[in-house]
Amino acid sequence: MWKETDNKLYRKFQFKNFSEAFAFMTRVAIEAEKMDHHPLWTNVYNTVEIWLSTHDAGDIITGKDHKLAAQIDALLPK
Repeated sequence: MWKETDNKLYRKFQFKNFSEAFAFMTRVAIEAEKMDHHPLWTNVYNTVEIWLSTHDAGDIITGKDHKLAAQIDALLPK
């Protein structure tokens, strides 16, 4: 579940291992590049944390962030 905090959307994802986490980040990177809307994120072993805000709008949450968040959620294994 995405949380709104400090004018950013935030979510933490955990995977079985590093390979799964990295594969997820690769899929997210492709979608982010298509939108020209890039996340702030970290990865440590099986954990990926993502913060979304729109820099061009003054680092606040906009519709672009909600759209990318929904696309990221759609990339998760079912």
